[in-house]
Amino acid sequence: MPALQLISAQRSDLRSRAHSLNPVVMIGAEGLTPAVLAEIDRSLAAHDLIKIRVLGDERDARIAIYDAICDELSAAPIQHIGKLLVIWRPGPALLKENQPEELGAAARRRATGTGAAPRTVVVRKPSTSGQRRPKSTAVTVLGNERVTQGGNVKRSRARPASQKKKALG
Repeated sequence: MPALQLISAQRSDLRSRAHSLNPVVMIGAEGLTPAVLAEIDRSLAAHDLIKIRVLGDERDARIAIYDAICDELSAAPIQHIGKLLVIWRPGPALLKENQPEELGAAARRRATGTGAAPRTVVVRKPSTSGQRRPKSTAVTVLGNERVTQGGNVKRSRARPASQKKKALG
């Protein structure tokens, strides 16, 4: 996959946007491993524009890593200053291991919207008189809450501690 090509005005705009960013990935003594490449792919999918810190003294090795990342992930090289690399790529993750089908069951649950995370539920309550439309309201439900049949949000009760735990503490 070839690296993206940008005109100088786009590159300048992205450099100014990247100025305040902190490095999100660090490449250590092992170099560019598949795990590091997968993490860079995930970060690009999440942020589009990222900074990478390469912890090595060889300038030629850093340039080789920079070119390899851009070629492998089809990203645009924005800036290379010292040990910092700035890379940009719009869109979703490209590597196979970062696709939702390859992730665990917890990630699939998060992708489908089920689980303990805060979620928005539309509650439709019938009007007091049967002549009007039902009233719809959007309610945010946390992980420890549930919506009753009447449309009310109820929190779960704290579980009582056992007698043995009370005696210990």
